[in-house]
Amino acid sequence: TGGAVAGLAAVAAVGGVPAAARPAGWRVLAYLLCGLALTAVVRSRLPGHAARGVLAASGAVVAGALVWALPPLAAVLLGPVTVLSDVWAGTPDGFRSALGSTLPWSELAAAPVVLALVAGLLGAAYRWWPSVVRLAAPLAGPTTADAGPPAAPAAGAPGTDAPGAAGGAAPWPGWSGWSGRPGAGAGGRGRPSAATLRGVVGAGAVALGWGALLLAGALLDVPHALALAGETALVGVLLALAVRGGGAERGATAMPVTALVASVAGAVSAGLLSLASEGASYAVFGALAALFAGAALRAGAGVPRAVFAVAAVVWGTVITGLAGRSLGLAPHEAAPLMLLVPALTVLLGARLRRNPVALPVELTGALGALVAVGLAVSDAPFLALVLALCGVLAAGTAVRPERRPVAGYLAATLFVLATWVRLAASEVSFPEAYTLPVTVPALLVGAARRRRDPEASSWTAYGPGLAATLLPSLAVAWTDPDWLRPLLLGTAALVITLLGARHRLQALLLLGGTVLALVGLHELAPYVVQVAGALPRWLPPALAGLLLLVVGATYEQRLRDARRLKDALGRMR
Repeated sequence: TGGAVAGLAAVAAVGGVPAAARPAGWRVLAYLLCGLALTAVVRSRLPGHAARGVLAASGAVVAGALVWALPPLAAVLLGPVTVLSDVWAGTPDGFRSALGSTLPWSELAAAPVVLALVAGLLGAAYRWWPSVVRLAAPLAGPTTADAGPPAAPAAGAPGTDAPGAAGGAAPWPGWSGWSGRPGAGAGGRGRPSAATLRGVVGAGAVALGWGALLLAGALLDVPHALALAGETALVGVLLALAVRGGGAERGATAMPVTALVASVAGAVSAGLLSLASEGASYAVFGALAALFAGAALRAGAGVPRAVFAVAAVVWGTVITGLAGRSLGLAPHEAAPLMLLVPALTVLLGARLRRNPVALPVELTGALGALVAVGLAVSDAPFLALVLALCGVLAAGTAVRPERRPVAGYLAATLFVLATWVRLAASEVSFPEAYTLPVTVPALLVGAARRRRDPEASSWTAYGPGLAATLLPSLAVAWTDPDWLRPLLLGTAALVITLLGARHRLQALLLLGGTVLALVGLHELAPYVVQVAGALPRWLPPALAGLLLLVVGATYEQRLRDARRLKDALGRMR
């Protein structure tokens, strides 16, 4: 504690003199230089605890300077979000005008210098790590002056070297994990290894150096085009660091992970900044897509490669959205264009097959398709078209055996939804005329499939065909004041339910039973309302309480019945 207080007092006293003579924006640099000068204590002969206190004071001063420099860096990264309110409004005059920030930039002139200075020192420490370890070794634990001679370890004790134990003082327990010697770390469990510490130092150098360059561009108010080119180039450098770090030694993953996160954040910032003009948007997002795709090709297997590939798909999806805007298309008209990238991901997934990157890429493409569906919601005909196209993509994915269980059901659902939406958009009041010609062949195909493969699921064989007619008819029946359609639909549902129970087909039983129950509820609802209005008000709560009492009294029996029903449904095909 005494060393830390002395260090802080020295910084305040020595740094206060030049700080008083400098403008407000440069005073923090004077204190930072004094704080960094305190690191020279590693070469002094101060007692160990005092030297560690002085180093703690130096770290506190450096941390305070970094905290002071963070707000303008956050403004540079998050400021381009304001461009979203007026896309392609025109190229700004300079970098700062595109940020929409009201920070007093003249008072923050030293911020990039602070970041660059600390980044340079961390980078030097990363480069010459063995020398840093050798200099800091005496400060790692109690010395003879602090705590007296160390107790001699027992011969053959774990963590000691018997041949040389008598030849010198015992090392500080746990310092072996920081020293970087092969096999070190046995005595310092719970302490980070040398590779981990070096990786953290390198990560700090990368993050602060990147931030210093971004802040320098904002403070110099470089032209908008130069800012875009610089940010995009920085993304490329960070991607190169992230790719090279893929083969780093175990525990030294902090630097490549930091480079990966910074590259994604920088890409988002540069992409938003480019939305100020049309040409810049295509140039930047095209470059980002190429950079991330190249990184995905060069990276080794693992999570980073998937992140690179997913980011490349996202940037490609943004480009298709920009193309729709350039063509002057309404959002629903641009929705089919947005399906180009999902179609490419389907083809890429077929190419990659069981590669670990295939699934993230296909899921990202599916999210792009979902965005296209959202854009088309405002126009029913385009929504039907987009749903049908998504069904085609899902069907193409279902060709692959490893995707068939999910993609097959999804394709059938999308085709059925597209049919319903198209019928609703055309204001068809008699949907059976369109759905029955689809249902009958589908059921015949399903019957042939079941005859050839008796173990095939009834949902695969009969589910799509039945749903194609039953569900649209049910939707129309609920709004139809006439009695004929509910009667015919209820009769058909009853027949389907009985067939499902007779032949133990789960799809027929559940689909038919559900439709029959809903039709019955629709038809009986007016009479139930009339009866409920004629009964005393206390009777419905009393009946509900009686029902709960009966169920509670026979709880075990009802539970066994529910389990038997579940088992019976599970045995059906």
